[in-house]
Amino acid sequence: MNRAVSLEAATLAGGCFWCLEAVFREVDGVENVVSGYTGGTTINPTYEQVCTGKTGHAEAVQVSFNPSKISYREILEIFFSVHDPTTLNRQGPDVGTSYRSAIFYHNERQKAVVEELIGELNKAHLGKKPIVTQIVPLDTFYPAEDYHREYFSQHPEQAYCQTVISPKVNKFRKKWTARLKDC
Repeated sequence: MNRAVSLEAATLAGGCFWCLEAVFREVDGVENVVSGYTGGTTINPTYEQVCTGKTGHAEAVQVSFNPSKISYREILEIFFSVHDPTTLNRQGPDVGTSYRSAIFYHNERQKAVVEELIGELNKAHLGKKPIVTQIVPLDTFYPAEDYHREYFSQHPEQAYCQTVISPKVNKFRKKWTARLKDC
């Protein structure tokens, strides 16, 4: 008898959502990635509203994954390896609170995993800048407008994709070869 697999979700903000979406779409065990907004006060914000910095939202991705193929901790390890969690409200050329590093946990178990991993990473850095990633409970996640979905695969020739997203995806592929989906 075929049992349905129960997926888990991780909600992560680490700069531009196009970058995280492009990386996590290639991770074995990830079933779906949705770009969107979370962590703010405006109901159903638009991209233009979020970009003003006045809504309090971060660009984020919601990653649906199969925990029998990849753990929540591994999702977080990939997340920390493809963005700079030590810069406040900035990732490369993207500046503002909407580009902050944040993990929006879904339950207390996820919160404990996040706190443990950040503690280990901070200890391992020995004197380098500490991780400033926010750890906050998920409230509401709003999917981004359709034109933001699968942006990297739809527009690989676009300058931002070539200069910002592509290097992050290549870095992921090099470091996480064993976690790549079979294409």
